[in-house]
Amino acid sequence: MRRIGASLTSVLLLPAALLLGAAPSAHAGPAARPGPLSGGWRVSVVDADQNLRGLDAVNRTEAWVTGESLTDGAARIFHTTDAGRTWADVTPAGTEGLSFRDVEAEAGAVHVLAIGPGEASRIYRSTDGGASWSETFRNTDAEAFYDCMAFYPGGRDGLAVSDPVGGKLRILATRNGGASWSVLPNTGMPDSA
Repeated sequence: MRRIGASLTSVLLLPAALLLGAAPSAHAGPAARPGPLSGGWRVSVVDADQNLRGLDAVNRTEAWVTGESLTDGAARIFHTTDAGRTWADVTPAGTEGLSFRDVEAEAGAVHVLAIGPGEASRIYRSTDGGASWSETFRNTDAEAFYDCMAFYPGGRDGLAVSDPVGGKLRILATRNGGASWSVLPNTGMPDSA
């Protein structure tokens, strides 16, 4: 893991101060109430070269961000456990050229979706804070392009959605916390534009 700190020249004005400090979290449940924003906004240095696209604020101190490089196309995953004061680059090996667009942390696991046509659409899963990753899905349909995912509360069941294939949405499902995924049948599904 590479620690990203205040020495980088570019910054991300991360609304994580708001997200981590005051916004209610979907992970916290209905009884959680946000506290006041204390300390206001601050600059958090992540990476000068990243086009950050995915964000999941797990709680007041932990968050994940994902994206891809603006210059060399390298996909990156960053994780903080100290409310954005420092960020660890926890990107899995062998993901060069991918575009990490969505990140979902739920029930002790984090899932990251790489988007793109064909095999560029992949899902990676970590259960140890990004120290190690497993590829739990790789798209084999050249026509599919998965670009978003979400988990139901509790993290056991989740869905990922592709742009339409043959006029119908392509939907992946997991029922085991993202350890494996399968394409749902589209029988009876209305046509998509």
